[in-house]
Amino acid sequence: MSSAKTKNLTPIYAFIQGLYWMNFAAIMGYSGFYLLGSGFSNTEIGIIIAIAGILSAVLQPVLASYADRPESPSLKKFLQLLLVLQLILGIALLFCKSILLTGVVYGCGVTLLQLLTPFINSLGMESINQGQTLNFGIARGMGSVAYAALSYVLGIITSRTGITAVPVCIMIVTLILMGCLALFPFTKSSSVPTKDNGKEKTSNPLQFFRKYKRFTIVLTGCILIYLGHVLLNSFTFQIVQSKGGGSSEMGTATAIAAMSELPTLFLFGYMLKKARCDTWFRLTGIFFTLKSLGSLLAPNMTVFYGIQIFQMLGWGLMAAASVYYVNSIMDTEDAIKGQAYITMTYTLGSVIGAFLGGALIDFSGVNTMLLFATISAAAGAVIIFFGAEKTA
Repeated sequence: MSSAKTKNLTPIYAFIQGLYWMNFAAIMGYSGFYLLGSGFSNTEIGIIIAIAGILSAVLQPVLASYADRPESPSLKKFLQLLLVLQLILGIALLFCKSILLTGVVYGCGVTLLQLLTPFINSLGMESINQGQTLNFGIARGMGSVAYAALSYVLGIITSRTGITAVPVCIMIVTLILMGCLALFPFTKSSSVPTKDNGKEKTSNPLQFFRKYKRFTIVLTGCILIYLGHVLLNSFTFQIVQSKGGGSSEMGTATAIAAMSELPTLFLFGYMLKKARCDTWFRLTGIFFTLKSLGSLLAPNMTVFYGIQIFQMLGWGLMAAASVYYVNSIMDTEDAIKGQAYITMTYTLGSVIGAFLGGALIDFSGVNTMLLFATISAAAGAVIIFFGAEKTA
């Protein structure tokens, strides 16, 4: 046990983060490409992503509330179960013959992917809270490296082989992720809460939101920011097409954005020494807005490549700052629920964005969708800036 306490878990956790974000790149980043190639319209793609998001939004707090209980299985076991299901769905995509079945299976894959996020993040934060040596920022940064690499490579592969490369990629990455997770030394905290410890209970959502009132306001801002972000991410292929590019250019743009996150993620531990976590958290909304606005105004692929730099202090900063922010303001018994709710804002943003994005593109064009994304991100930025509470 002592050896486990002194072992640096950053390398193996970095592999877990990296492989998870590879799957995210394949499933979400190439959702438009895969589903368009399978015969779906933009509006139908939006409906599939939205339904998947609704299911995920319902399940995330339920599973997180159960996972926070002392008697529940460990985070590692939760993740292993979800990954087995993800692997089965990846295999199933190769054998789907009907367009309806393809949509159902792909939608379930999106749901599972979003369910994994709070548990992947909580695995790292709980290890840190238990005294393990783990640098979350570096590990999450490797997730961005992996996302960029897979986006670029998959863009080249799909331009030559078509949509079949997407489910094959999902299967391979999920298998490797399962192996890495098996090697991660994690034991659920053995602490048992007392019956009367003077703390407000949060066994249901209403109790949780009553206890964390300002956090509830912040969640609203996050939904609006993520709505704008999701519109850019879920319909990247359509945006790139409007700038004169294709699937290869989409992979390049996505890779540039992901690589732009690295300085922020790798240096976030140092950044926390220079300013409070809530300061960095508030800053993210400004850069989400700038990226949406830049995407709207970019006249060609060259400029579109350039505005990906805003990812550095947008998603790159949010990816680390939001996790640390939640960990700072939550009591221990609410930690997983807090991560689930912050993840759920992305899911709800995905739901709204999926419904609106596809319809806006089909009926008004890509630029109308990008204008809406910019307005939404700006509104969310204002809410987070004034709603976030100070951290230690």
